[in-house]
Amino acid sequence: MDDPKATINIENVVASTGIAQELDLQSVAMDLEGADYDPEQFPGLVYRTQNPKSAALIFRSGKVVCTGAKSTADVHEALHLVFDELRALDIPIEDDPEITVQNIVTSADLGEDLNLNAIAIGLGLENIEYEPEQFPGLVYRLDDPDVVALLFGSGKLVITGGKKPEDAEVAVDTIVEQLDELGLLA
Repeated sequence: MDDPKATINIENVVASTGIAQELDLQSVAMDLEGADYDPEQFPGLVYRTQNPKSAALIFRSGKVVCTGAKSTADVHEALHLVFDELRALDIPIEDDPEITVQNIVTSADLGEDLNLNAIAIGLGLENIEYEPEQFPGLVYRLDDPDVVALLFGSGKLVITGGKKPEDAEVAVDTIVEQLDELGLLA
């Protein structure tokens, strides 16, 4: 089997920050070109960046959540673009607000079909949720790293909850090791 870690791909990085003040979102939306604000649909203002591609959700409290970036570097770059746009509107923002990565969603491929029934039994039910009539994947909660892996019969994985890209590599190694021990990988 090829190294499944080589197939790891970051699909989404979610990070949060704050600008330490309340905002008049109606006013910001009128002045910030390309901003979407419809408080009846969503309580935050949505501002999209194109390069890197992301969406910043800006809330009245000054909290900002950035989603859709494909790397931790991109999420930082996108938020700095948002900060610059807000500064251009004379909104005072400190030089380097703290940015916290909340979630990294990755995908990977084990390169072979999986018997999810056998995996559910083999890994034990305390960390597994598997109800194929509800959802086609097996939900596996790992403790170290603290992530959730979705395993599919195709051998594809989705890993969510990571705080750094290495969490996905450790999770893939752990899953491969456990499935190997159970004799469930070719």
